[in-house]
Amino acid sequence: MKIKFKIATPERVVYESEVDQVTLSTQMGEITVLPNHIPLVSSLKPGEITVKIGKEDLPMAISGGFVEFAENNMVILADTAERVEEINEERAEAGRARAKELLEKQGFAENVDYTALAAKMEKELARLRVAKKYKNIRKGPQIKIEE
Repeated sequence: MKIKFKIATPERVVYESEVDQVTLSTQMGEITVLPNHIPLVSSLKPGEITVKIGKEDLPMAISGGFVEFAENNMVILADTAERVEEINEERAEAGRARAKELLEKQGFAENVDYTALAAKMEKELARLRVAKKYKNIRKGPQIKIEE
């Protein structure tokens, strides 16, 4: 038994296939969904999603979104999502540094959107964690991605 899995952003479908399990971070904590899991709707926090296909793992970084699971169909609507091989570690580090600098520079200014800056920082940190954790995977064999 498999899970029909799809992860999409406003710009594109990042990945779509039948998978064996999905591990993701919800607002309530990290969960792993296997076939025949109870129905689920949850918001996702920035972090890592790991899709397991046979013995291979396909890691991705997301910046938040929502997941729905029912009858072995999982749909993730993410604000942003990247497969590990798409993440540019230098760009992610630069983005994190820019967000941190803006947060520090703004101090206690009244018209600053601190929530947006904090969300940007979380997104870049999630990208960096996934990129560093799976650095060797990006250089080795890849799972064939169906587009």
